[in-house]
Amino acid sequence: MTTTTPTRRFVLAATGLGLAAAMGAAALAAPAPAAPLSAQDKALVDQASAYIQTLGSAKGRFVQTDARGTQTQGTFYLQRPGKARFAYDGPTGLLVVSNGSSVNIFDSRLKTFESYPLSRTPLALLLAREVRLGRGVTITEVRKLNDGFTIVAQDARHQTLGRISLDFSNTPALMGWTVTDAKGGETRVRLVDFEKTSGLDPKLFVLSDPRRRVGKP
Repeated sequence: MTTTTPTRRFVLAATGLGLAAAMGAAALAAPAPAAPLSAQDKALVDQASAYIQTLGSAKGRFVQTDARGTQTQGTFYLQRPGKARFAYDGPTGLLVVSNGSSVNIFDSRLKTFESYPLSRTPLALLLAREVRLGRGVTITEVRKLNDGFTIVAQDARHQTLGRISLDFSNTPALMGWTVTDAKGGETRVRLVDFEKTSGLDPKLFVLSDPRRRVGKP
């Protein structure tokens, strides 16, 4: 089993991949079945799905807070379907890029490069061509807030304790998410200056292993 270092765990959580890491942890007792959603809850889920479906390209800043209260931040870009880029400010040296089929992670300080199928990560919830928040996940709770609502989801196939909570404003607009790992640790990501845009450079969503030189196996 691949060891999840603190740095790698923070990166995975920022992109929504933390849930995938939690799902891959040692076997845990399955959570109790979720209570049926009310008609109002289902309406909010449909509203969030429709919002994401109409979201094309966007950019902004993110602030990430780990379970110990440590904050990191950076710049993100989204281009649905399939593509995203999370560039952490220095000296973190982390870059996370989804190219439409895989999510690649490069740590310039540790000189490590990792790749995961996009379809196996919760980031696919936001980047799918056809957004259905109930597909592949179980919606366990919908919380109504004064200024918006939160949708809590777990992987429907693995049934472990990891989960992701997506936060939306009443508009609706995506405000951020919280990833809870198998041990209950939480990593929160807050989106700042989130705005729809157009004409993003396609190169933003390309990340090959920079350690490999041309012509070198």
